[in-house]
Amino acid sequence: MISYEHPLNERIRTLLRLENLFSRIDFFSNKDSAIEHHISLIALFEILEITSRADIKSDLLQELERQKQALEMLRKNPNVSETVLDEVLTSIKITFREMLDFPGKVGEHLRENEWLMSIKQRTSIPGGGCVFDLPSYHYWLNLDSSQRHKDIQTWLTPFLPIRNAFGIVLFLLRKSGRTGKFVANQGVFQQTGAAFSAHMLRLTVNSDLPCIPEISANKYALNIRFVPFQYEQRNKTYEGDVDFEITFCNL
Repeated sequence: MISYEHPLNERIRTLLRLENLFSRIDFFSNKDSAIEHHISLIALFEILEITSRADIKSDLLQELERQKQALEMLRKNPNVSETVLDEVLTSIKITFREMLDFPGKVGEHLRENEWLMSIKQRTSIPGGGCVFDLPSYHYWLNLDSSQRHKDIQTWLTPFLPIRNAFGIVLFLLRKSGRTGKFVANQGVFQQTGAAFSAHMLRLTVNSDLPCIPEISANKYALNIRFVPFQYEQRNKTYEGDVDFEITFCNL
């Protein structure tokens, strides 16, 4: 099976992008080659760009507080594990405190580093990370890998409260899902009504199916069109019926 997560608002879209970038850094920063550490640093610059565009710190604090209040109301629900509930609430409280103690704006420690900002500026240009563009960066890439590991972790660590916060939000979002089985007749599925509204959709299909879903949705309607996978983009709908599952995730 293959799953497609489709965010239905800008806030969830931003959190999923951050999750993807942090996962990329985790993977490549644990390697030892210079090119892998270069990829890690580029991903870190992308995180800085995303967190600079919105007041993500304030948004996450509000969401953590909202989730804490909602979860507290579940204490008397016999279908809810008290142990699991306590673990989640403890994580929220710890992360909330870390966020409150977070000094200044997100990523300020990187913006104040002129050397890193010069690399960010040059690498935003196609091919701009060459030796002749950034000789000092070339020198850094030729340092021992242990030193590069240490530097990347130093630059990454101040972002961890933000990462922990959106990690909790996405965890709760995914756990909140209700799943249904549907069929797209001749590759098309359309439904209307509040029952199909969500903050994020997770659509699951058989990985052997040679087509991909195109999803558009709002609080009034859900439209899914399956199109054949092709290297040359063509606006053609898959002609067969498609069995699939959708999980409607709401905070």
